[in-house]
Amino acid sequence: MDTDEASWPQGEGPLTNWGRWGVDDDRGTLNFITAAARARGVAEAMTGRFVSLAHPITPVPMAAPVAFAEHSMPSAVLQAMTFTGSPTPALTDVLLINVHHARSTHIDALAHIPVDDTVYPGVSLAEAIAGATVSRSSSSAFADGIVTRGVFLNLAPGERLAENQVVTADDLAAAEERQGVRVESGDALVVRGGWVAADDPFGPLPTTSLSAVEWMAKREVCLYAGDIGDKLPGPGAGAPVLHSVALAQLGMPLIDCVNVAELARVCAEIERYSFLFALGTIPVRGATGLPVNPLAVF
Repeated sequence: MDTDEASWPQGEGPLTNWGRWGVDDDRGTLNFITAAARARGVAEAMTGRFVSLAHPITPVPMAAPVAFAEHSMPSAVLQAMTFTGSPTPALTDVLLINVHHARSTHIDALAHIPVDDTVYPGVSLAEAIAGATVSRSSSSAFADGIVTRGVFLNLAPGERLAENQVVTADDLAAAEERQGVRVESGDALVVRGGWVAADDPFGPLPTTSLSAVEWMAKREVCLYAGDIGDKLPGPGAGAPVLHSVALAQLGMPLIDCVNVAELARVCAEIERYSFLFALGTIPVRGATGLPVNPLAVF
């Protein structure tokens, strides 16, 4: 682990957007998505071909007691089937969703990770969760959907990154040059390292460095989605810079557990690495995150 990562001063320092868009801001780097950025994204949709970036979820019947620790649930979704017989017979169900489950493709709201009992953009945790819901920097920012240009950076074409590799700014810049594409202000950044974290969340997964987050900040990336994230807490996990710096301090929403295998195949086939990025969620306000199905449209 690099020294600068280990000693990063949480809640202060130059790498922060706290106050950049005012004390009432709950959108963070989504503010970079201007009308021009959206139009640039729409212009990428030329053929109508599209790819989903979400992992499908198979529900588990809610028929026995289960542990509700974040990663111990057998599925990200538990299902209780019901039947209504009046006035019209219908099958229906109740779904219990663990948003931040390791097998759930989901977007983190900015309040998901507090820093020193404070959430973006400098609001006390007590204030943010008063009333048993999330009143600040919550999923409300995603209620209208997210539409912009997406850029895909494949860091290991045809293979996968080495075990425990730390992705740096140089790795991102090299992928740009190799693919002939450039990340611009307001773009959604999608990254592939070739690992599926859900298969072994505590395995020797690659991670992201502070220099890579600084690179994203300089490019004014609006959100990050990738199969490379922060390791779960444990020996050798390193500093969780995506969640503690990019999310909590820059206000950059993160999409965890992204499925980029098909996107990598399609981009290589058509030799295009930019696309219309479209994301819709159920318009639930006041949550720490929501399941999502991001789409890349070419």
